[in-house]
Amino acid sequence: MLLAVFTDIHANRQAFSACLDFARARGAERMIFLGDYVGYGGDPEWTVDTVMDLVEHGAIAVRGNHDSAIGTATASMNAEAQAAIEWTRGRLSTMQRRFLAELPLALHEDDRLYVHAEASNPQRWRYVQDTSDAARSLAATEAKITFCGHIHCPALYSMSAVAKLTSFVPTSGIPVQLLSGRRWLAVLGAVGQPRDGNPAASFAMFDTVSREITYCRVPYDVEAAAKRIRENGLPLWLADRLSAGR
Repeated sequence: MLLAVFTDIHANRQAFSACLDFARARGAERMIFLGDYVGYGGDPEWTVDTVMDLVEHGAIAVRGNHDSAIGTATASMNAEAQAAIEWTRGRLSTMQRRFLAELPLALHEDDRLYVHAEASNPQRWRYVQDTSDAARSLAATEAKITFCGHIHCPALYSMSAVAKLTSFVPTSGIPVQLLSGRRWLAVLGAVGQPRDGNPAASFAMFDTVSREITYCRVPYDVEAAAKRIRENGLPLWLADRLSAGR
């Protein structure tokens, strides 16, 4: 089965639509969502409705820290992020808020684990920034492949049978076979707010038969997404950073 795995959509309708179209055109059979559907962007209602509909038709979704913040205030967010959460909270319906609140923090499927941040303590929302973070996450699960997001920058880590860890930044469009003799941690870049210097939306496709993962970058109408942020009165920095991919 060909999976399309998305994370950190952040209410960016233009980026999310472009990624969905890209995945469907390439034969994606199931959608996987790793959280942070809201926050930062200007279209939270549409984004949550879209994810809800896809879940109803067989997609898998877990909860991110921005989704959790809709129901429970957090002190860990910066002022701009908190402003976006407060605005978003007033836009979502009771049904949409309940959907986000009831999403699990992690889900297992076959030999795969889906989680927003990392596996050792999902609700602490720790970033996988380097090999030590990756090792902690890999040690916390028996899954052969863990998919996560949260940091908004793509990376791929693997651990050998003798616990030797390697890492690299995958090249967009080039498949990587996740060899069965190693355990893997695929950190996906963000759909809605990339932070690796490339403004193109980021997600990945995974073939469960060949065990090949392909990281994808999808150009989208960045200015339209930025305009939605500005016209809703959200912090201007949230719009400006989209074009820089930071």
